[in-house]
Amino acid sequence: MAGGGYARLPDGSVVVALSLTAPPGGGAPPDTRVRVLVHAVNRQRALTRLRNLGLRAVYLRGNTEPPTLDEITAVLHHPDGVVWQPVDHDDTESWHPIARLMRARSSSSGV
Repeated sequence: MAGGGYARLPDGSVVVALSLTAPPGGGAPPDTRVRVLVHAVNRQRALTRLRNLGLRAVYLRGNTEPPTLDEITAVLHHPDGVVWQPVDHDDTESWHPIARLMRARSSSSGV
C-alpha cells in the first residue's frame, strides 16, 4: 500500500482514504492505482468494511495522505459510504461506487 490517511469528523466518525492497486478483474484497468474512500464509525471499522468486500491486504499506517475536503464531501454524499476513483483521473471523472470496482471481479469468480 502506498499512502493513506484519515480525517475525524465533528460527529466522531471518520473518513479513511487509501491509495492501492485496483483488484484484478475489477472495474478499473489492470495495474491501475485507485483512491478508495470509506466513511465509518472508526478507522478499524472502515478497514473491516474493505476487507469484507474482498480487499484483504488493506492496512492504514500513519496519516500521510488524509482525505481532502472534496473527498470527504464525495463519500458523505454517497449512500454506501464507500467510493473510489483512479489516482490519475481527469478533472471531469466523478467518484464511483465500490460495487463498480468489485462487480466484474465477483462475476468472474462465479459467486
